[in-house]
Amino acid sequence: MKTRSILYALALSIGLFTSSCSNNNDENEGDTIAPIEGKWSIVKVGTNVNGVETLTDPPQNASGCNHDYINLKIDNTLVSGDYDSTVSQCALTTTSGTYSRSSDKLTLVVNGTSTTYDIVNLTLTDLKLRNGNAISVYIR
Repeated sequence: MKTRSILYALALSIGLFTSSCSNNNDENEGDTIAPIEGKWSIVKVGTNVNGVETLTDPPQNASGCNHDYINLKIDNTLVSGDYDSTVSQCALTTTSGTYSRSSDKLTLVVNGTSTTYDIVNLTLTDLKLRNGNAISVYIR
């Protein structure tokens, strides 16, 4: 009888422990522990039409130059870098702005224009953003 009581108490304790550790908070759904801060180079752009995703090399990346980028800083400022060879080979033009993140959304404000993206994927090395049907893929 004593053994049965101990086993019952042990099973009850394990059940309570596992149910108390489950994270079933819808408010945090989509959150990730990967930080969004950092320098992200754009490597693919494309669309998602009727569930079919089509990605290509970004036309904004000048051939032979580093990839265009966004640098999201810890103080919620950003620097956008654009490499262009129109005037001189791989000339870099930067633009400053701000950003904010809430759950699975990223809002960038550059030159007074605010654009909100859905964060489709965020890992330590990959960032995939969607704005309507447009998709942008970045790497660190």
